[in-house]
Amino acid sequence: MITQMQVKGLMFDPYNNAYIVILRDDDQVEMLPIWVGKAEASSISLALEKVAPPRPMTHDFMKSYLDAFDAKVISVVITDLNENTYFSKIHLMYGDSEYAVDSRPSDAIALALRTEAPIFASESVIRKQNSEELGQWLENLKPEDFGKLDS
Repeated sequence: MITQMQVKGLMFDPYNNAYIVILRDDDQVEMLPIWVGKAEASSISLALEKVAPPRPMTHDFMKSYLDAFDAKVISVVITDLNENTYFSKIHLMYGDSEYAVDSRPSDAIALALRTEAPIFASESVIRKQNSEELGQWLENLKPEDFGKLDS
C-alpha cells in the first residue's frame, strides 16, 4: 500500500547543518522528514517557487532529456527507510513500457516537482518513520529552531 504525499516545505536544520524536505499526506496525518544535501535543497526550492534558473540545473536537464525521448515520469515512490536513509524509485513510461529507476529521494522529489508527477510513500516507510518518532520531533520544533534556506 502507498500513500500520496505533498511537499509541504523545506527547512534548514542548523543542528545537523542539513536541509529537510517535509512530505505530508493529503489528510495532514502522516509526515516524512527527509534530510537532503544543499544542491538538492536548492533545486527543490527553485521548483517549489517555480523559478527557472538562467541555465538548466541537473534536474532541469533530466526533465529535458526525458521530454526529448517522449518518456514520462509517472510517479515517485519513497520505497524504504533503512538506518536513517530513505530509498526511492522513479517510475517512468517510455513507449509501451514502464520502468522503475533507483534514485535518491532528493533527486526523485526534485524531478517530480518539475514534471508534476505525484509523490508516494510506502506504508512500511511511514510505519518505520513513525516508530522512530521523527515526526513527533519535527512537530514539536518551532519555526525559530530553523534557519532560512539559502537558494
